[in-house]
Amino acid sequence: MAYGSLFNILSRLRCNNVLYDRPEKRKPKQRGRNKKYGQRLGAATDMAKTVQQKARSYTVNLYGKQREVRAYSRVVMLKTLKRPVQVVWVFRHTQWIALFTTDLSLSVTQIIEYYGARWKIESGFKALKQDIGSQKSQCRNAQAVTNHLNFCMMATTLTWIYADRLKTDPERRHKVKG
Repeated sequence: MAYGSLFNILSRLRCNNVLYDRPEKRKPKQRGRNKKYGQRLGAATDMAKTVQQKARSYTVNLYGKQREVRAYSRVVMLKTLKRPVQVVWVFRHTQWIALFTTDLSLSVTQIIEYYGARWKIESGFKALKQDIGSQKSQCRNAQAVTNHLNFCMMATTLTWIYADRLKTDPERRHKVKG
C-alpha cells in the first residue's frame, strides 16, 4: 500500500530542487513503457527567473491582514516524491519563495494562506513546550522522556481545568498581540 495517497504535503520547496514537466500522453500502439517524467525544466531558482513576468496579483490573508502578493503556479513533477505537485512561486519586493503541495485541488491563495498559518502552529507548540516544562527535561532514555512528557501534560491539563473554573481569566504568561 502506498502511503503517499493517504495524505498531502504542503511545504517550502528548496531552491535547488530540479523540476520536470509532466510526461506526454502515449500515442496509440506506441511501444515501450510509459514515461514517468517529462522534459527537465531546471531548478526552482531558474524557474523563478522565467516565471516572474507571468506572475499575477493575489489578495491573501496573511498574519491577520489582507496583503497583496504576486504569485505564479504550475503543476510539475518532482523526482523526490515521484508524483505531480503544484508549485507556487510567491514574489515579494526583492525576495521570492517557492511553495509546493501534493494536493492539486488547492487554489493559489489557499496554498499561501495555509503555509502562512504554519507559523502560528509552530509558535503554539513552542509556548506549549515552555508552559508544560518539557523543554528543560534532562531525561535520556525513551521511557523516562515519555513519563516526563505524560506527567507534564497531566499537570498542564489540571492547571487548565482549574483556570477554566475561575471567575476571571488569569494573566497570561506569554502574551500574544492580536
